Amino acid sequence: MDASGITIRIGTAEDWEPISDLLGYVFHHTPTPEERDVEGSVWEPERTLVADDAGTVVGQVAAYTRELTVPGAVVPAAHVTLVGVAPTHRRRGLLTRMMHRQLREIADAGREAVAVLWASETKIYPRYGYGPAAQRLRMDIMTREVTLPAPADTGRLRLVQPLEAIGEFGKVYEQLRSTQVGWSSRDERWWRFVLSDLESQREGATVQHGVIHETADGPTGYAVWRTKGRWDDHGPNGEVRIREVVAADPATYLTLWRFLLGIDLARRASVDFAAVDEPLQYLVDEPRRLGTSLADALWIRIVDLPRALAARAYAAPVDVVLDVADDLLTENAGRWRLTVDGGGTATCTRTDDPADLVCSVLELGTAYLGAVSLSALADAGRVREVTPGALRAAATAFGWHRKPYPTEVF
Repeated sequence: MDASGITIRIGTAEDWEPISDLLGYVFHHTPTPEERDVEGSVWEPERTLVADDAGTVVGQVAAYTRELTVPGAVVPAAHVTLVGVAPTHRRRGLLTRMMHRQLREIADAGREAVAVLWASETKIYPRYGYGPAAQRLRMDIMTREVTLPAPADTGRLRLVQPLEAIGEFGKVYEQLRSTQVGWSSRDERWWRFVLSDLESQREGATVQHGVIHETADGPTGYAVWRTKGRWDDHGPNGEVRIREVVAADPATYLTLWRFLLGIDLARRASVDFAAVDEPLQYLVDEPRRLGTSLADALWIRIVDLPRALAARAYAAPVDVVLDVADDLLTENAGRWRLTVDGGGTATCTRTDDPADLVCSVLELGTAYLGAVSLSALADAGRVREVTPGALRAAATAFGWHRKPYPTEVF
């Protein structure tokens, strides 16, 4: 069907209700007024593109203005979100028009060298240069089948109502944020969004609970969870649904997990957001009973290649010439010399020197957070080594000492 009469325009405040309704169609969910208000509290109309068919919103893409922690740095990153096209207007190229324009506008604005998103369908976003840069660990823990060591801890735990503890949560979060790859910045609005406790999203569980671990020097960690009570012929069989565990040191980490896995009347604990190398796996006596599985998480799109590659730190020195393809943001295409000194500081400049490695911007996005090896991408045929030894050196440099820890879907 012809889409030539459909315009793509910047959003306005009046677009939020039709956008919210359209997202309900797309994601098979009817938003409550409370959900609409919570989501709208962080929505940025000026960063939203709307597909307008004679006054009707038939598609949209948006971005949030936040920072993202990458290896060794915190960088501005366009947090792409609210992507959808009306079921009546599919297969007309509207998503492609909006995604292309969004990338062009992010690049032209010059503030953000990378964009990041969570993919509803993973086959969609590689066509726009997004690479799968981080996975998350999910756990379905049999709490009575695992034992943790006794902590040597002099702190104490204090129960809190999460929305009333934003100041204390935020203090710990900010203390750690610069080192936690995959974390996004949270101002007051975002804390309230992350900790929103909508009844429609509890799935029969309780309100959210919070606990703070503190010492004489102040808070050193916190956890957020809810519970769902169950009983069967064997007695109590409840579930603890763990939303977030943040700890500044190993003793706090151990104490919080002992607390969460020891909640009375529960026999199971579920976690949807954990790092692939989550330390809990190396603390319990029976790691199989953690019931671990992997799911995709953050997707990265390099928007300004030299700025993006120079912004992050690297695990080892390297001097490599990358021949990069980018059909959408053609200023990224060509040969670039990435030089990293002994302290991990990088420069990235155009060069006419022969290439050592050949890839597309998607592969650089995939490797950007240090979770996916360039060597693995080479084995998949996505990176080609021209100069012997260059792949090993670059793969080592792009790595990082901890896996990303995605904590929230935005």
